[in-house]
Amino acid sequence: MDVPLGVGIIGAGPGVAALHLPTLARRAEAFRVVRIADGGSGRAARLAERVGAASSHEWRDVVADPSVDVVAICSPPDAHEEQVVTAAEAGARAIFCEKPLAASREGIERAIDACRRRGTALVIGTNHLHDPAWGRAMHHHLEREAPVRGITVTLALPPNSRYHRAVTDDPPTSPSAGRPAPDWTDREAAAAIVRQLVLGLAVHDLPLVRDLAPGFERVVFAREIPPIGCSVGFIASGIPVSLAAVMLPGGADALWRVRIATATDEVDVDFPPSFVHRGSAVVTVRDAAGRVVTHPADDDDGYIAEWRALETLVAGWADTEYDEIAADARYALDIADAAADWIRREAS
Repeated sequence: MDVPLGVGIIGAGPGVAALHLPTLARRAEAFRVVRIADGGSGRAARLAERVGAASSHEWRDVVADPSVDVVAICSPPDAHEEQVVTAAEAGARAIFCEKPLAASREGIERAIDACRRRGTALVIGTNHLHDPAWGRAMHHHLEREAPVRGITVTLALPPNSRYHRAVTDDPPTSPSAGRPAPDWTDREAAAAIVRQLVLGLAVHDLPLVRDLAPGFERVVFAREIPPIGCSVGFIASGIPVSLAAVMLPGGADALWRVRIATATDEVDVDFPPSFVHRGSAVVTVRDAAGRVVTHPADDDDGYIAEWRALETLVAGWADTEYDEIAADARYALDIADAAADWIRREAS
């Protein structure tokens, strides 16, 4: 593109400071941040000054700004649906939306329909799906044509603030130590927390699971893991999937792994922590004879790749796969709702 696309960012939290602004700075030939909006915290002004952009306290200012070509939605999840629909109807050329796309099936359809009607390019911030390493893992799987026997997803994460501090000087919005511990004895609250963990953490990797096991069938167990985490087992396309997502205050560095067991080998995809730019995931393949092949990380990570994908859509070099985006969103939502229902049933 001859002129960088103007990007307006809705949201000014640590993720924007630590992740999206550095990513867009690395793609300066394609994107230029022109406006940032917060919800009244004052962080937008500080971040905007850093990149020479305008700021505001009202997200609709971003949508209305004529210099904004791309609306980046980095707000709390409950706001995503309305903001996607509003941005599409206002004529945005493209929308980058953090996950999840919407909090209900109706919301997913409404957001997708709005983008489809206006021809708005849409990318969801599922950086693991865009990570070059996942493409290598899928290429290996398709080449071997070996049936998948099981999938394990493990997310063991220290507080995000550890990585916020590593990559930005901006203070955290609020100290995580001040948050009250979840009341796991309240089963309705426990169900809501497990649902949120699936849609907020596991959602990073559920599009990858869907690539291999597209037909969600049922949840076979769901458990909370104090102080904050959950474990969910489900069946999809006849394949058992085990998912564990835990936050470990003061814990070790992140372990973020997708393991695929096939009839002939085992493939591990180890992703780096969130909020850091240190290349792609690492793919390790172990076969039945004990041979181990490791594919090292690429320089580019999934964050760069997802913005490159959006650039490709705006340029007309590819078409937005609205049906696939909707299917990924429904898949995650169905698993989250089924896991929450399991937690509720345990209390009855």
